Amino acid sequence: MPGGRLSHEDRRYIAEGLAEGLGYAEIARRLARPTSTVSREIARNGGPHGYRANRAQRASAWRARRRKPAVRPDAPVPTDGHGSGPGAVREFEREFAAMMIRTGLPPMMARVLACLFTSDTGSLTAAELVGRLQVSPASISKAVNYLEPLEMVKRERDPGHRRERYLIDEDVWYRAWLASTRSMAMWAATTRRGADVLGRGTPAGARFHTTSRFFEHLGHDMAQAAEHWRQELSAR
Repeated sequence: MPGGRLSHEDRRYIAEGLAEGLGYAEIARRLARPTSTVSREIARNGGPHGYRANRAQRASAWRARRRKPAVRPDAPVPTDGHGSGPGAVREFEREFAAMMIRTGLPPMMARVLACLFTSDTGSLTAAELVGRLQVSPASISKAVNYLEPLEMVKRERDPGHRRERYLIDEDVWYRAWLASTRSMAMWAATTRRGADVLGRGTPAGARFHTTSRFFEHLGHDMAQAAEHWRQELSAR
């Protein structure tokens, strides 16, 4: 299945989603999984009213022991000789992507970013991402086009080839934070204009004025935090 086997964390999230009354499709979207994967998982582990994450995890482990596990040749593995084995890396990659999805990043964008982060080089070609995530080239292109304006991913020409390579570096969160700071400035400017147009003495105008002040303060604090981090990186 795309994304590999469900983890214990995935199963806990499925149980939480069912408890909240979420539909199968919504749970699957947040996990970046096919709806059929979620529906099969629930159906063979007690149904929507009897599903329990721990029990489902134990059942999955029992089934895995009964068959020889398949190893995907394109699975991400550490190449520096350190850290955990490939299974633990794949598990964490899924966990990292699921966390980003829950905090607002679209599923495919989160999976691409998780792939780049867990690769030793921090860079992969479109073909490598397609192989590791088992998705179409169009899905990779869409994800990169989303992440690039946020300055979370850069692209460069692969030396000696016509293909492009997508990469991240240690400045990724600094650049993404600066992009968010610019967004705060846009919010502040637009809501300040709204206060002027509507009149600050009106309820709507006062609401816009309060909003503009909030984003002004937030943007200022974010800019200061980014500068402190830049200085720390420079000191290294």
